[in-house]
Amino acid sequence: MIDDALATPLSRLARLLDRDPGSGPLVARLYHRLLGLMFLVAFLSLGAQVRELIGQRGLLPLAAFLDRARGDLSLAGFPTLFWISAGDHLLTLGLWVGALLALAALCGLRPRLSLALSTVLYLSYATACRTFTSFQWDNLLLECGALALLLPRDRRARWIHFLVRVLLFKLYFESGIAKWQSHLHDWHDGSAMTFYYETAPLPTWLGWYAHALPAWWHRVESWATLGFELLVPFAIFGPRLARRAAFVLFTAFQGVNAATANYGFFCYLAAVLHVFLLDDDDLQRAQAWVRAKLRRPSPTKQAPPARSRFRAGVGRCTALIVTPLYLAISLAEGLVHFARGDGWDGFAEAIAPLRERIEPWRLCNTYHLFGHITRERIEPEIQTFDGARWTARDLRHKAGDPLRAPGFAAPHQPRLDFQLWFYGLSFQRATPEYVATLIDRLCHDPSAVERLFAASLPAKPEAVRIAFHRYYFTTRDERRATGAWWRRELIGASRSLSCGGEESPTEP
Repeated sequence: MIDDALATPLSRLARLLDRDPGSGPLVARLYHRLLGLMFLVAFLSLGAQVRELIGQRGLLPLAAFLDRARGDLSLAGFPTLFWISAGDHLLTLGLWVGALLALAALCGLRPRLSLALSTVLYLSYATACRTFTSFQWDNLLLECGALALLLPRDRRARWIHFLVRVLLFKLYFESGIAKWQSHLHDWHDGSAMTFYYETAPLPTWLGWYAHALPAWWHRVESWATLGFELLVPFAIFGPRLARRAAFVLFTAFQGVNAATANYGFFCYLAAVLHVFLLDDDDLQRAQAWVRAKLRRPSPTKQAPPARSRFRAGVGRCTALIVTPLYLAISLAEGLVHFARGDGWDGFAEAIAPLRERIEPWRLCNTYHLFGHITRERIEPEIQTFDGARWTARDLRHKAGDPLRAPGFAAPHQPRLDFQLWFYGLSFQRATPEYVATLIDRLCHDPSAVERLFAASLPAKPEAVRIAFHRYYFTTRDERRATGAWWRRELIGASRSLSCGGEESPTEP
């Protein structure tokens, strides 16, 4: 009788552990195509600015850096193919190759191989660009690409699908933990969203309208976001209804992010991961609906190809090796970043050598988006002097002229515009290398960086400096009266650099 009593719950447990995850080859194929699109965007976006960023005359010249680093760095610590050569033509050619590989994945041409090569190539650029590709979504793209290589397209592979869901869980839940641990406690007291839209690195004009909403609404947004990221991610591993609800909520969340600020390809890449919350049945119904609207016949169903014992064995071995390894590294990284207390310091020190070997490859990461919200917006404004007056030289996408509406740039990410936002927050501490180089280029080689600016640059300015303004979104009344999207106040200026070697002009 005891055996009979145990049989039913044990069989139920076995079915639970072995249950069909829902997402299968249709989801995998859609993911490969959409990820190919994300790689295509990433390569084209970087291609529009790579020479200005790391070219021979760029802000952080790669060739010069590698020449200095030889002997101190190696491929293991600085994984990039450009150790071979870092000339401008090769930097450009590599991005065209990456775009073609991504296009092949988007079109379904050997997508796993194309995405694997895209990941290797993008890692080379992410490493080579250093400061300009230090964003969490660059890491996320690489982690997505690594998992895409393991994802079969002709059969269900529940463990690999499970790992992609783990990645999606990390993205949201770890960001929720970071908010919970914010040293400003701004998500707890409800003040975070009061500042979020105004101080986002590159807001859109819709962000201005969102900022103008009542204070009570921003408090609700703050608390709702915190609860959302700490609770909803558990639905990723829930039954079908819970996963569908999570799909809707996560996608709406990223829609708001994309509408109110420019975060490159991040919001769209996160939405690509959301497809793993759907089942193949969901996609089949969507396809049937589209075909009915277009009056297209339904395709004939084909049985999946039979796998040899060898391929099946390789698949099982891969799952047995990769799954525990990926989970262990993810857990260890999460504990190092988020665990609190003296007891965890020893753990972090113990695994530090392993982390030093793993981190440069960016294939298993932690995520802590918007852990706390900056409370003021300090904008560096680059100015040139022509002998009579200082003239502002606006970048294409940064807040500049208060009358200019904040625009849309995403999924393109203007890397310098974005990075200067961080410089504005810490300009009183030190001047980063890329800023010092930018000032020098404006003085002595303006054509090298002219494409980064909204208008043409003077060929021979007498001096260059940076002025720092504190920016605020205007109120509804101010906008109605002046037409301005911003109001600003000057808080200081850097020492001007004379371009001719003579004494610097007098500061106004």
